[in-house]
Amino acid sequence: MWLIVGLGNPGKEYTSTFHNCGFMTLEVLAQKHNIRVDKLKWKGEYGRGTIQGEDCILLRPHTFMNLSGQSVIEVMRFFKIPLDHLIVIYDDIDIPRGKIRVRSSGSAGTHNGMKSVIYCVESQDFARVRIGCGPVPEQWDLADFVLSSIPKEEQETMLKAFEEGAQAVEDILSGKPVPGGRNRGGSHHS
Repeated sequence: MWLIVGLGNPGKEYTSTFHNCGFMTLEVLAQKHNIRVDKLKWKGEYGRGTIQGEDCILLRPHTFMNLSGQSVIEVMRFFKIPLDHLIVIYDDIDIPRGKIRVRSSGSAGTHNGMKSVIYCVESQDFARVRIGCGPVPEQWDLADFVLSSIPKEEQETMLKAFEEGAQAVEDILSGKPVPGGRNRGGSHHS
């Protein structure tokens, strides 16, 4: 069994913000595989289904970003999911918008949701799919930017990134090796 987590913030005001790229990518994956992520438990919303022949739990923590790890560890303990069967999808301001990066381990960088997951699972050794939403425009504060809505003119670029992110999860589940940091996806459109 695998646990696939999309990081984000609950609430309508955060729905289409850069910080919810993890939620939106998870939703693309769920729709593609007809998995309803609508059951409430473990401080989040989850659904269960099969992707690439693998039994998967899809999880959207509802703890707000900086406590996401609490939800993740509860699901991992309940289903006895090992670290090598955890995939976390989240936004990354250090990757250009429209690109994704897949890694098998690493630090959280500036991402508080990932800091929480790493703290709660007591390891950095799990796969992650990072959805690029950078760079932060010079005139913006980091927190204000990631909590801002994705502009209309960038929604198509970001949707392609969500689709690429969903494909990256499928690749991991298919047994394709997780690279140390290979970029995938389209180019950044200014």
